[in-house]
Amino acid sequence: MKIIVIGCTHAGTQTVKNLLRLHPEAAITVYERNDNVSFLSCGIALHVGGVVDDAQKLFYSSPQELEALGAKMRVSHNVHSINRQEKTLVVENLETGEQFIDSYDKLVYTTGSTPIVPPISGVGLKNIQLCKNYAQAQEIIEKATHANKIAVVGAGYIGVELVEAFEAYGKDVTFIEGADRVLNKYLDREFTDEVEQTLTAQGIRLALNEKVEAFAGNEAGEVTAIQTSKTTHDVDLVILCVGFRPQTELLKGELDTLENGALLVNEYMQTSDPSIFAAGDNCSVFHNSAQHHAYIPLATNATKMGTLVAYNIVKPTIKYRGTQGTSGLKLYDLNMASTGLTEEGAAMYGLDVRSTTLVDHERPTFMPTATEVKLKLVYDQDTMRLIGAQVLSKIDQTQLMNTLSVCIQQRMTVEDLAFSDFFFQPHYNKPVNILNTIALKALTEQDQLQSQLT
Repeated sequence: MKIIVIGCTHAGTQTVKNLLRLHPEAAITVYERNDNVSFLSCGIALHVGGVVDDAQKLFYSSPQELEALGAKMRVSHNVHSINRQEKTLVVENLETGEQFIDSYDKLVYTTGSTPIVPPISGVGLKNIQLCKNYAQAQEIIEKATHANKIAVVGAGYIGVELVEAFEAYGKDVTFIEGADRVLNKYLDREFTDEVEQTLTAQGIRLALNEKVEAFAGNEAGEVTAIQTSKTTHDVDLVILCVGFRPQTELLKGELDTLENGALLVNEYMQTSDPSIFAAGDNCSVFHNSAQHHAYIPLATNATKMGTLVAYNIVKPTIKYRGTQGTSGLKLYDLNMASTGLTEEGAAMYGLDVRSTTLVDHERPTFMPTATEVKLKLVYDQDTMRLIGAQVLSKIDQTQLMNTLSVCIQQRMTVEDLAFSDFFFQPHYNKPVNILNTIALKALTEQDQLQSQLT
């Protein structure tokens, strides 16, 4: 069996390693347009901020490792076209310019995503940077050294991490977001209010509810200002973090996709062409909270999907369990995480939900380091099925979201959570665990609501 893998970041790397382990008899060729594989782009802000001193540490594999395991690695090679009927590819060696045709029995499409570049006047000026791959990370660090006024556009996780990193280096930082609050896809307002207060307290200028309308530059073609719907911001360097889009151009119009072009795959990672498998940021995922397909480009999704490709490449073997889009972030002294849907996110899917918020200490207050934790549950109004959760604290309680992610995946209810078994030890928690406590509070609120209605 001849397998070709196109793209080798998270999904591709996991696919190749597991294919070589599970199917040592297969001939596996990997085409990757970059000269590296497996770069953890989520670590760029850590590198910019000096937490990770060497960007090489953000790679967890290499072409040499995969070659040694048995794959034929073709880095700096770009696939120009795919002929599904003939099962062939046209490939270019980017170092020599040579073009050639290769063929496959099974094709694995793991091309990932690319940063969205909004069609705004002046977006091509110098010192307007994207933030995704290794080369871009190096450019950001080099240019930030010489810049004084830096603007980050887009207040998602990457944007929030970058503004902290730039502020730590003493830069004048402006944070621009078209929505009226930061991290609005991950946290509800009572959480983002605290995040915004922390950013402002550190001297970061928040420009919320401002849509970027144009970039202005000087005679050298370098960006000097950003014109938004409200005002003008002077800048030396701009980092665009407005989101990602799936890289599926090679198969455009050929396979079933979401509206944004993300490939639809079945439970076994097959596209609508049974000879083509896909995984990672170029795919849709099944969102267990919404019970709907969605686009959630996360490394955690990509690695699991890539592993499943290897298990299912010969025959359907292991089903995909879906995702809750679980994610976490550390910002200054705040630790935050979320899983499933926020209240706003649930409304977008037409779900009728309620929520319960709890502020409580994670340990008995007789413990000298007991700290407050803000925790929120989102659940279905009628069935009480868990839909989402969020946590924020100055101590690390983010693992609560991993627990609740499993609860959502298993379609547990608030009642199930209220009486789930958790250990007690004063160094770690209370006799009634904080997850039990918030679920019991939700049940109490439900009882009170029912009493009012009757």
